Amino acid sequence: MGDLVHSQAMTELLDKAITAVRNLPPEAQDAIARMVLSYAGKEQPIYRFTPEEDAELDESEAAAARGDFATDEEVRAIWAKHGL
Repeated sequence: MGDLVHSQAMTELLDKAITAVRNLPPEAQDAIARMVLSYAGKEQPIYRFTPEEDAELDESEAAAARGDFATDEEVRAIWAKHGL
């Protein structure tokens, strides 16, 4: 005997969500698809870095390894700049 296949209809809310997502740009659709697959237990990265973001992360990790962190004053200045 073959594998049992579950044939269940989507809930109304999930159907509405999928319909709404179809109107989004492809990049947004892919990001949402990765989140749903991750939530459903499928192995999918939630987000893929652009080459620029990957380079920024590498630099940030290298700075952290060197112990090169923002001072308290620099952090307060950034918070103040953004009203925090």
